[in-house]
Amino acid sequence: MRVVFVGTVESSKIALEALIKAGRTPTLVITLPPEAAGRHSDFADIGELARAAEIAVFYSTNVNAPATLEAMAAIDPDLTLVVGWSQICQRPFREIAHKGTIGFHPAALPRLRGRAVIPWTILRDEDTTGSTLFWLDDGVDSGAILLQRLFPLATDETAGSLYAKHTANLAEMVVEAVAVVERGSAPRIEQDHDKASYCAKRTAEDGLIDWNASAGSILRLIRAVGAPYPGAYSFHNGEKIRIDAATRIENAGRFIGLVGQVQAHTDSGFIVLCGDGECIDVSAWAYPSGKRPPVHSKLRQ
Repeated sequence: MRVVFVGTVESSKIALEALIKAGRTPTLVITLPPEAAGRHSDFADIGELARAAEIAVFYSTNVNAPATLEAMAAIDPDLTLVVGWSQICQRPFREIAHKGTIGFHPAALPRLRGRAVIPWTILRDEDTTGSTLFWLDDGVDSGAILLQRLFPLATDETAGSLYAKHTANLAEMVVEAVAVVERGSAPRIEQDHDKASYCAKRTAEDGLIDWNASAGSILRLIRAVGAPYPGAYSFHNGEKIRIDAATRIENAGRFIGLVGQVQAHTDSGFIVLCGDGECIDVSAWAYPSGKRPPVHSKLRQ
């Protein structure tokens, strides 16, 4: 079966590697040119992987452009897989493959459609999520479901750990999807659109910590926007400090000070007072001045 694979991020690479390993090697890979890597914080150059597997590669910044559609039509594909491509796939693109076009979404559709889904899943303190393969249609993440795997979130889930769970599912699901489509037994389970919710786009600037918030909210932000995303951050003496990991401390009432103030240094880092009177112990950070933690002064929002 002739498959077109479209993607440009780390999850795309994982899915493509799984297909190659399973003997389901695509006929054509469409990906961003390396000079456009800045579009994604988790960009992966899958062109090199594709060429090593003797797969034709077409570089594109717009899957709906005539040149891209021509490259796809030339191989007369049976199926198109879109994994990690942040662009609406219009009808002419979707209809090139005879059996349809499948996308991946790291949520339990119909809930949490849209952008920045992994950070929003953690920020909303969800207890369950899912990995979903679905048939692309005219909407955004609204097409019929092909495969879906539900799983619980850990109480200390991070963007990195949740990303890893989704990509582990993805590696198995894309292989299964190609097999069921080839057999002609691929399901099309319509979504309940009344239960849909929508995630807005997030930018790196949205990682700015509001120290007036509760310790729990700040810890969720740190976990939600860390690697592979740009991270949570604050400012100290005019320098940006990225905060990668922190925990809530016991007996926070012994620290009396200003919200956002560094209260003490610890063996692992430093303690900051939050808006609800609780404190967090920052254990991993990146600071232009080096590894030394900030002094006992106020971090700026």
